[in-house]
Amino acid sequence: MHDPRLTPARDDLAAKYLEGKVKAARFVDGEAFEVFEATAPLRRAPAADAEMMTQALKGERITIYDRNGEGWAWGQLADDGYVGWIPDVALFRVGAAPTHKVTALRTFAFPGPSIKLPPVDGLAMGSKIAVVREDNLFAVTHEGWYLPRQHVGRLEVMAQDFVAIAEQFVGTPYLWGGKSSLGIDCSGLVQIALTAAGTGCPRDSDMQQDGLGRELTAAETKHLQRGDLVFWKGHVAIARDATTIVHANAHHMATVVENTQAAIARIKAAGSEVTAIKRL
Repeated sequence: MHDPRLTPARDDLAAKYLEGKVKAARFVDGEAFEVFEATAPLRRAPAADAEMMTQALKGERITIYDRNGEGWAWGQLADDGYVGWIPDVALFRVGAAPTHKVTALRTFAFPGPSIKLPPVDGLAMGSKIAVVREDNLFAVTHEGWYLPRQHVGRLEVMAQDFVAIAEQFVGTPYLWGGKSSLGIDCSGLVQIALTAAGTGCPRDSDMQQDGLGRELTAAETKHLQRGDLVFWKGHVAIARDATTIVHANAHHMATVVENTQAAIARIKAAGSEVTAIKRL
């Protein structure tokens, strides 16, 4: 059974690479685009009020297989393989290959070499940019945007501690499908943090439970370590140490640090047991 979240296939149309694997009326090669907007919603259906399943950040690549003629494009993100509908206006022809990424929680892009200029945009952690030169305190992108140098890093340079990345999001509002400091969900927090540290990470918590690390034995779960992942059905948290977790959750409507046992008890009272604890 193909996961529809990761399989660009419908009854009427599917990606060419799936020919022979799925049934569809026709198969198309698709076209590569990059996301131009700071964040773009990837929705379940081509409508502004449809569920946002995830977000694409500036610089992400996406292969588009269909357009509905009403401002929506259907495709698959390159980084995590997620499939959905994205606003056409968020897309741009693939430009210069990215060289750097935003490493700050959030940064501003200025139209010139001065922080007093009105920003062109605000970019989220993990956004990919093509830097063409440095100008004193700024990194200059191929669009001519000026970003503070201390807020960007080369693509190949990885954070040492993904938990420290997640901790930076404490206080961020909870947003279903969110992937930035303006709003993030539980699995988005894990994905952004692990990606910053160089670990490939699927998007949703069930995919993360299936694909990351090894499951701890009952004895091992008594001694949680920094970086362990605690899973419930539809939820994931990151252990900070033996007694606390950091997670984006709808109970607090924010990313918070919480006592692990207190959180487990609270979530159990709401009807959900821990399904696994994984160690990377």
